Amino acid sequence: MDVMETEQRDIIIQQLRESGCRITKQRLTILDIILNSDPSCVKEIYREAVKIDKNIGSATVYRMVNTLEEIGVINRKNMYQVDCTNCANLCADADCEEGCPGGSCVACETNVVVTLDDDTKLVIGRDELAKLLEAGLHATGRVKSDKKIARLAM
Repeated sequence: MDVMETEQRDIIIQQLRESGCRITKQRLTILDIILNSDPSCVKEIYREAVKIDKNIGSATVYRMVNTLEEIGVINRKNMYQVDCTNCANLCADADCEEGCPGGSCVACETNVVVTLDDDTKLVIGRDELAKLLEAGLHATGRVKSDKKIARLAM
């Protein structure tokens, strides 16, 4: 694990503690799997977790993923997606329509296309996205209302 991953892991562990979660060996195993691989579903996380600790049950994995979602650390890809679609580094997205504008990678940095679970697509410019994120961070109490987003990197 490199320094960035270690810092990210420590921040997430702190957020879990602040939300009242005990930090168990099983929860750390699940968190490490999520941070060190690119699982596409909870079943993949479970399969990897059982290889490490045969005592981890699927309910434990689902609860941990739900907890991580609740504290805003992860977002399940099949529910809401942020697509990068307007450059040479196209993300694999079967839902993306031909000619879909926008993207969020460094190569284009123009728009973000958010695909909702009903296949509705929202094209949001980076400035508008920063305002929306800032409002959400303030509304949820994650950031004090006097703080502003200085840089948005995706």
